[in-house]
Parts: sequence; C-alpha cells; structure tokens
Amino acid sequence: MPKITLIGAGSTVFAKNLLGDILSFPELAESHISLMDIDDQRLKTSEIVARKVAAAVGAKPTITTSRDRREALDGADYAINMVQIGGYKPSTAIDFEIPKKYGLRQTIADTLGIGGIMRALRTIPVMLDMCRDMEEVASPDLTFLNYVNPMCMNTWAVTKATKVKTVGLCHSVQGTAEQIATDINVPIGEINYLCAGINHMAFYLKFERDGEDLYPLIRNVVSQGRVPDWNRVRYEMLTRLGYFVTESSEHFSEYCPYFIRRDRPELIERFNVPLDEYIRRCENQIEGWHKMKQEFEGDTPIEVHRSHEYGSLIIHSIETGVPRVVYGNVANENLISNLPQGCCVEVPVLVDKNGLQPTRIGALPPQLAAIMQTNVNVQSLTVEAALTGKREHVYHAAMLDPHTIAELTLDEIWSLVDDLIEAHGDYLPAFH
Repeated sequence: MPKITLIGAGSTVFAKNLLGDILSFPELAESHISLMDIDDQRLKTSEIVARKVAAAVGAKPTITTSRDRREALDGADYAINMVQIGGYKPSTAIDFEIPKKYGLRQTIADTLGIGGIMRALRTIPVMLDMCRDMEEVASPDLTFLNYVNPMCMNTWAVTKATKVKTVGLCHSVQGTAEQIATDINVPIGEINYLCAGINHMAFYLKFERDGEDLYPLIRNVVSQGRVPDWNRVRYEMLTRLGYFVTESSEHFSEYCPYFIRRDRPELIERFNVPLDEYIRRCENQIEGWHKMKQEFEGDTPIEVHRSHEYGSLIIHSIETGVPRVVYGNVANENLISNLPQGCCVEVPVLVDKNGLQPTRIGALPPQLAAIMQTNVNVQSLTVEAALTGKREHVYHAAMLDPHTIAELTLDEIWSLVDDLIEAHGDYLPAFH
C-alpha cells in the first residue's frame, strides 16, 4: 500500500475532502496516511477527522502524524502540498494593506499581481526545501502533488530547480466547466471539452456535445442578458477574445489592466469586482474554524462526498493502471508551441501506471497566447528572483505586472516592493 504524505494537513477541510476521495477507493483503503503540520492543534484536529473519514467509508488506513517534515516524508510514494506560508496574518494581510496605501487594490492576490509575487517569494524557498527532503528520504518514484498558489510560479520553480516528479493541481478547469454547463443548461456529463493555457488563465478551446459546438449557447448568455452578476468579467473577456477562461471573474480582474482602475471607479461597479475579497474569505474561514473544530472533534460522524479534485484520481491511476485524463500544471516541454519553453502550463494529462503524461496542444490562438504571455513575464522574473536571490528581479517582476503598471509609476512600484520586502521580514529569503 502506498504512503501518502499531506504537508500542511492542518488545512483540515481540504484534507478531509482529499482523504475522503483517496480512502473511498478500495485499492487505497489501507494506505499509510502521513499527516504533517507545524500547528499542533490543527494537526490533532486533522488526525481526528482522518480517522472519522476512514470510519465513514469503511477504510482501514495506517494514520500517523508528525511536525517533522522529513519524518513524514520518509518512504513516501506521494506528497500533497497544501501549506500557506505566513498565513492570513501577517502575510496575506500585508499583501493587501501595503499596496492599498499606494492606491493599488486587489481582489484575491494569490496568483499574480504584487500579492502573488510576494506569496511566491515566501513559498518557493519552502517548497524547494520540501523537495530536497523528498529527494533524500522519500521513495525514488515519489509523485509530488502541489495545490499551493501561486500555482505557475511555485510549480515552475520546483520543476526548474529539482528532479522531483511534480504536477500542480487546481479545480478551476473542471469547476468552471460545471458553471458553464449550468449557464447553458446542458448536463456536464454530456459535454466534452479541451482546455489549455496557464493556470487560472487557461481557455476552453473546445466545448462540445456529440460534436456540436456549444460556444453559440455560451455567447447567448451574453446576448440574452443572462450573465450572472458574479461572472461579468469573464463573459466580457469572452466577447473580446472569443474563448472562455477558467478562473473566476474576481481572479481574472487582476490578471489584466482593464477592470480595477483608480481613474475609472465606475468599472468596479459595472463589472461587480469584489475588492479585498480574499481578506473577507480568510476572516470568514477563521471565524468558522472553531465551530468546525467542535463539530469535527464531537461525536457526530462525518459525511463523505467525493469532491472534484484530481489528487485521488492521479494516485489511483498510478497505483492501479486505470487510465484517466486530468488537467495538470507541468513544465512546457514542447506542449504549447507559442508559450516559452520551460514555463508552467496547464494541459490535459494522461495518468496510468506510467505516471503523468502531458498532452501536446501545439499553438494556442494568438490572442490567447499573447494575454498569457503578459502573466508569464511576471512569473518568469519572480521565479528568477526566488532562485537567484537577486532583489532586482523582484522590481522587474512588479514592473511588468499588468495590473500594477496600470496603476503606479516606476518610483511607486520600487517603493512598494521595498515596503513589502521590509514588512514580510524573515518570511522572505535574503535578497542581494
């Protein structure tokens, strides 16, 4: 039976979902589940949840816990990463509050923008340390499943600087497909789609039912005035680019310079852009944590429902040979011809006994490759800063971020970077 290590297992709700998925497979029901977190209280709660999940699905795994990462990874066949370096406070709060002083507003700030850059710079060094542990103590065939944002920058750094077999996993492709299916009133089970690009900015190249193109139905959502209030940005970009993007409107509004503008405040209302959205989510999550903790640790059994996360499917396919196609974030090794070699791309990936086998897409429509390239530029320079320790590349990354440069002057950008580096302190590596 495989050993599956969850790093950051104190993310209890996410751990619960992943473990429910994994242990629901009879072939994985006796796996060794190794839970690792640096927070004793959360780790204890996650252990209770893991045992309840196992009982709910009739599984009999071995469950161990540790605050020592090397111990948790010793002999592991799979490692699942779900850490948040610096947490909501201080780090996420800093990523929002300091830019706000410069008039730079954000919605989620975990993927691109000045917040995404800072999150990558404090996360990449930790992930590289994880991978060194994996290289030294885990199974030589270990597969590393990364769920941590900023997905492209983190995965790019790991694939460039280590030899660990890595795939970045998100739920935006399958989640958005389900949302579109609802909007056009076609059952998701009848839809075939092909999607490709970079994480959070991949586009559906095909969206079909029995060979019939469903894009006319998607466009009808706009022409018939049925666009959901929370999804105005993405439908607007559909009308401009001709394709529908995977990540939510609140995310997408800060990947490009068109929607969050100090000089055009009416755009915020017109496109219903929820500024500071991630701050609200974090505070709601923290508020609900103690209530959830009581429920998890009480006598009530846990209900387990299969999620749409890919993690368990990958593990099951590698272990059993059952072939599946998932969407994964991997190095661009001749997969998308009009994006840079080596950058991190999101494409269909065949999984079976042979492991992860990404699909070659070829060239994307040129307008899609072009808008992705504006994000890849920022990712590239942030990864360079993380791997070389050169402070100049942090400035360069911020100087090329589409949203940041639409709002701030060069002097303001450099000053903002200085303020953020100082505020994050030891959570960031020492730059030179």
